[in-house]
Amino acid sequence: VEKGSEVGAHILSGAVIDPIGLDRLLPGWREDAACPLKTQVTEDRFYYLGPSGGIRLPNFVMPPLMNNHGNFVGSLGNVCRFLGAKAEELGVEIYPGFAATEVLYGDKGEVLGIATGDMGVGRDGQPKDSFTRGMELRGKYTLFAEGARGSLTKEIIARFGLDAGREPQKYGIGIKELWRIDPAKHQPGLVQHSFGWPLSSDTGGGSFLYHIEDNQVVVGFVVHLNYKNPTLSPFDEFQRFKTHPMVRDIFEGGKRLAYGARALTEGGWQSVPKLAFPGGALIGCGAGFMNVPRIKGSHNAVLSGIEAAEAAAKALEAGRDHDELADYEAGWRSGPIGADLKNVRNVKPLWSKLGTFLGIPLGGVDMWLNNKL
Repeated sequence: VEKGSEVGAHILSGAVIDPIGLDRLLPGWREDAACPLKTQVTEDRFYYLGPSGGIRLPNFVMPPLMNNHGNFVGSLGNVCRFLGAKAEELGVEIYPGFAATEVLYGDKGEVLGIATGDMGVGRDGQPKDSFTRGMELRGKYTLFAEGARGSLTKEIIARFGLDAGREPQKYGIGIKELWRIDPAKHQPGLVQHSFGWPLSSDTGGGSFLYHIEDNQVVVGFVVHLNYKNPTLSPFDEFQRFKTHPMVRDIFEGGKRLAYGARALTEGGWQSVPKLAFPGGALIGCGAGFMNVPRIKGSHNAVLSGIEAAEAAAKALEAGRDHDELADYEAGWRSGPIGADLKNVRNVKPLWSKLGTFLGIPLGGVDMWLNNKL
């Protein structure tokens, strides 16, 4: 069930993508002419910004997991469309334009499926001539991939107490724009990350600039939502960032093509709730699988979908249904998702507690030490 008009419609596109998930899901995707992911990262740059300039951090001081070489840059929305077509070729039924609005429960409290919302309802709440009743979609297992703070996911976490014994989830907001720029300024595969100005040292966040295909650039800005300044506006800070001397020339003569924003789950390793419950499981950002320092989560979303699906298939082969997918719950921390998140588990807490000038260096040291273990 996809609430957007098509698969990928609600994806905030333009990303650096770690191919580990795609490699496991579709080993031959690189040779598939239909795959839209063509541009590899050619150069990594990291900057600390001040009001009028910036300092480039040497790549050799960055923890190895921050290295983007071997990753790809491109439209995540187009990647989702590509994967959606592959799924349909295998017989998967996709229902675009339908939002899941209700969880269906059985007599024992187990999840039986979801119901979509009614369509053709007027502003007064009354049915119009085009009124169509929502559908009930039932299954032996239901996987919820609603992203950060999904309405049904919040209900399920509360109903089954999935967050018991975990740290509360932390959130950020990511704002992103897609530009087409002067071809003379375009450097396909260039990836640039920065922190500092215009944010103060006690406000977590940063910015990024990705040169993707077709003379397009993705520019984005992330603000951690535990900031204390009551007058701070993440959108306004983003617009200020684009005026910085080190980036503003890129946009001169260009055209903004699209823009959007989304919530981010930033709690990581300590805040991932219990994922399995009677009749289903949480996957993707709904499970809290974003890696904050890498600003990446799509690879873990794919991996979590694979692992949950494999656990469900194993359960179905054994004749089970509507119980807990214990294999999925037990396996993720010892697998590639767990390895990805555990190595950065202290970065966000250090940044939030100690600020930019002390928290980021200590977080970097911690990532180096975890890489050596």
